[in-house]
Amino acid sequence: MTSRVRHVTIDSADAYRLGTFWAEVLGTAVDADDKPGDDEVLVAADGITLLFVEVPEPKSVKNRVHVDLEPQDRTREEEIERLLALGATLVEDHRVPDGRGWATLADIEGNEFCVERGKGERAASAASAA
Repeated sequence: MTSRVRHVTIDSADAYRLGTFWAEVLGTAVDADDKPGDDEVLVAADGITLLFVEVPEPKSVKNRVHVDLEPQDRTREEEIERLLALGATLVEDHRVPDGRGWATLADIEGNEFCVERGKGERAASAASAA
């Protein structure tokens, strides 16, 4: 028997606030048992469970692990705009004129994550290249 990833754990200053941000990003909710002030908060979405755990020290360097998002029902550009409206910030722009690339954003506590092209954009690009 092998192991499986139960959840990805993210250190945070305010587990409930950060968990709520990520629940909105992923179109879900924080676990029903979690409340403001809890020092651990679970967010389960299609294919992934994130666990936010409060720690005393602030984030100080680049993440060693990060999440890559793939929009499901909108373009990469539309998703970036939605995430910026939720409070994310643009860290680095790796998008290129031919439509490839990604954007690196930071969540409300400075944790980096990337937004890639969605499946529809990938399919359209592959069809035009053929």
